Amino acid sequence: MSWGSELWDQFDNLEKHTQWGIEFVEKYTKFVKERSEIETSYAKQIRNLSKKYQPKKNSREEEESKYTFCRAFLTSLNELNDYAGQHEVIAENLTSQIISELSRYLQELKAERKSHFHDGRKAQQHIESSWKQLESCKRRFERDCKEADRAQQYFEKMDADINVTKADVEKARQQAQMRHQMAADSKGDYSSYLQKFNQEQNDHYYTIIPNIFQKLQDMEEKRIERIGLCMKTFADVDRQVLPIVGKCLDEMTKAAESIEPKTDSKQVVESYKSGFEPPGDVEFEDYGQPMKRTASDTSLSSPREGKEKPAGKTKGKLWPFIKNKNKGSGPEDFSHLPPEQRRKKLQGKIDELNKDIQKEMDQRDALTKMKDVYVKNPQMGDPTSVDPRLLEIGQNIEKLQFEVQKFEGWLAEVEERMPSKSDTHRRSGIYETQNNTTVSNNCAQDRESPDGSYTEEQNSETQVKANTHPIPTSSTPEFDDEFDDEETLPTIGTCKALYPFEGHNEGTISVAEGELLYVIEEDKGDGWTRVRRNEDEEGYVPTSYVEVFLETNAKDS
Repeated sequence: MSWGSELWDQFDNLEKHTQWGIEFVEKYTKFVKERSEIETSYAKQIRNLSKKYQPKKNSREEEESKYTFCRAFLTSLNELNDYAGQHEVIAENLTSQIISELSRYLQELKAERKSHFHDGRKAQQHIESSWKQLESCKRRFERDCKEADRAQQYFEKMDADINVTKADVEKARQQAQMRHQMAADSKGDYSSYLQKFNQEQNDHYYTIIPNIFQKLQDMEEKRIERIGLCMKTFADVDRQVLPIVGKCLDEMTKAAESIEPKTDSKQVVESYKSGFEPPGDVEFEDYGQPMKRTASDTSLSSPREGKEKPAGKTKGKLWPFIKNKNKGSGPEDFSHLPPEQRRKKLQGKIDELNKDIQKEMDQRDALTKMKDVYVKNPQMGDPTSVDPRLLEIGQNIEKLQFEVQKFEGWLAEVEERMPSKSDTHRRSGIYETQNNTTVSNNCAQDRESPDGSYTEEQNSETQVKANTHPIPTSSTPEFDDEFDDEETLPTIGTCKALYPFEGHNEGTISVAEGELLYVIEEDKGDGWTRVRRNEDEEGYVPTSYVEVFLETNAKDS
């Protein structure tokens, strides 16, 4: 159906309808623009969320990266960042493929509509002007006819009157003839213009207006088609990113499926395993049996059975528990760590040093080849210019090798001291002696405490575990305990052991759960409290293992 034939008289309604069509395009453009802004904002929020939960560059986050679930979460965050990128692509495509195109099309549509309605108004004005001219001719013809009739009646009246002169009658007759001639001319003009108007009117309503309305109809159909294409593009823009979004989601799923609880549990063991053996059975102490004591049994100078005096002074053996002012890094040999963790740290340090040595050796090989080329072709360079660098690399390699030997010595020492699973004689009164003669010269003898107060001898370090029941002895009253050079400290309170603690290191003391002890030195901030069991047995225990009750007035043991 054609607008020109069906809506020939609906010019105003068509003008309103086409204006509404343009406003609809503007509304749809605004809708797509707001959708694009939402996608951009959503992508920004997703990116910020991913960035917010990205691991920070610190030791704790590095520790977390060992676990499969942490790595899976990091993968999900990275994929989420890519997912946000796809929403940015949607926003960009909506802007370029719909918003920009519709903005240009709107300008063209408005200009075309304005042109068509300008032609329609011009044609309407022309036909209205022709109609006015036709009406004018018609009125003039009507007026001339009336004037002719009046002139004819006047002539007949004059001709019938006998009193009128012949000259007046002739004059009236001539006037009537002139009026009739004028009426005839007006009739001809009116007839001619009527025929012309009818032709123009026929052209207007069957040719000009239909053509204009057909152009408006074509314009409107193109507009509707364009809106349809934009709506299809609106969906296609989303559909185009679905494969990549799907890949992001697939990677998230794959990351989630890569989580291995057993592996993470094993990693916890690797991270926190101390290497210490669990405490053995606590032996029964029969306080009901009378004990024979010598005069020296109550003094700190009487040695306990099972305590063998190590070579040299052992006061320095307390050095792992001395406050380390540089708590961040700890000693170079990682002696502040439990045996297993210390072994892992030392092994990692050795591997790192070996990599550095390999890099230096590769660089030395490259410089040696360069020097050979310079020797064979002096014009390419001076061979002696390479010597300073080779000397420096050689010195670096020697230093690194020395460091490796030092750490390997400490590693060998740790591996020899770590308790084996077959060790079933703890707290049984059997003496255990560890001989460190296999440690290289650059290991223990170079190790010092954080405050420089301890130097351990290379060989013959003896570690002895004593029986629970001390046997009175009358040996020479030479004090060979860890505190031989220190004055007897007064008690400042009591404490109750919350957990059992097996003191393996020098300077510690073994305690059983629920045991009551005297406090002789409170925690100085390093996590250790110095306690005394009886007059000849004292040492350090972890502060978190005991509940301390300090007294106002210190009492002697």
